[in-house]
Amino acid sequence: MQTPANLEWLNHRFTRLDAFTKTVEDARIRTTSGGVVTLTSLLLILYLVWGEWADYRRVVVHPELMVDKGRGEKMEIHMNVSFPRVPCELLTLDVMDVSGEVQTGVMHGVNKVRLRAEGEGGGEIDRTALELGKAELEATRHLDPEYCGECYGAPAPGNAIKGGCCNTCAEVREAYASVSWSFGRGENVEQCEREHYSEHLDEQRREGCRIEGGIRVNKVVGNFHFAPGKSFSNGNMHVHDLENYFAGGDGVEHTFTHRVHHLRFGPQLPEEVVQRIGRKGMAWSNHHLNPLDDTEQKTDEKAYNYMYFVKVVSTAYLPLGWERTGSILDLPHELIELGGYGKGEAGSIETHQYSVTSHKRSLAGGDGGQEGHKERLHARGGIPGVFFSYDISPMKVVNREARSKSFSGFLVGVCAVIGGTLTVAAAIDRALYEGGQRVKKMHSS
Repeated sequence: MQTPANLEWLNHRFTRLDAFTKTVEDARIRTTSGGVVTLTSLLLILYLVWGEWADYRRVVVHPELMVDKGRGEKMEIHMNVSFPRVPCELLTLDVMDVSGEVQTGVMHGVNKVRLRAEGEGGGEIDRTALELGKAELEATRHLDPEYCGECYGAPAPGNAIKGGCCNTCAEVREAYASVSWSFGRGENVEQCEREHYSEHLDEQRREGCRIEGGIRVNKVVGNFHFAPGKSFSNGNMHVHDLENYFAGGDGVEHTFTHRVHHLRFGPQLPEEVVQRIGRKGMAWSNHHLNPLDDTEQKTDEKAYNYMYFVKVVSTAYLPLGWERTGSILDLPHELIELGGYGKGEAGSIETHQYSVTSHKRSLAGGDGGQEGHKERLHARGGIPGVFFSYDISPMKVVNREARSKSFSGFLVGVCAVIGGTLTVAAAIDRALYEGGQRVKKMHSS
């Protein structure tokens, strides 16, 4: 039981430990300068506390470099490339990689847009007129249901409309390609004469073509290329039927002059994300992510080859709160629509940036005198076209959003602002008061 003597002893002990000694009200002096200093210090405290709050709420992006440990992933390639001197009927897009996967004549997710001749302004022709295979399908609707077209000695393609038959010109071309036969203009091929294939070639000979859209590939070393004619394999070689490309006619010379309007690997980063990352001093923009955008190459030679060697670096953007949601990469890629692969529910993005070097050469061989390198010899032969070879970097860049400081750091900052401001204000007030007193004594004496 506590006695009054014990309580008095405890109070005396705690009193000796008091670091905040008080003055009595009668000993306090209030001055005008003290009021001004107090008001100024309060306004300064409010301003600095607001700055601490804004700093606490600020989101910063921390770039990290790590080894890419992903396995069995896919990658989307989005493109928009114009060829003003090659008609769509002759242009083919093929994709292949080191895993052995080959996609020839790719059309899923990719559109071919016919362009008017350069002399006519190069404007776009109605897209619906170029849906590949549509004209042939329309033509077969008027045929006898029992009709089975001849494949002219080649085996019928597996994707034929009617098994074991070649009912369209496209199916005959596919059959010829399967056995590495050159097709030409389709003379004496009943299906092609019925569909006026050679007439279509002549009509489009002065036109250009733009290929736009996206393809999904394995995330391994590979290449995709734009080349003329139907592609097929001859032994271990990948070749194209170049007869119609080199045939020309009517004063038309096909060349692989081209303009890359856009080329990216993976989904596009939103502009606000790019600007936020750029504040870290990395001078980011979408052009830094996609350096081939709006580049152009010109040539007057038919047999000319352009090669782009691309180094792809995986790049992730992880916003605040992304850990609480699942990644869209966890879903089977077949369930993700084209253009959506790599986008997470909380705004996280798995994309890629790349660097590129390029090389061009004439297929006729010779030296590099026109480029100022006479000592450089070009190999003879090859396929005219535009080739993109991509390699995957083993490193990955992760841009992770985070708060600039923790809540405890915010509280520490607020305490420092209040304590520091009041301490300085007290010193200033004391100096003003002492100075005023000395001035008064000088005048009184």
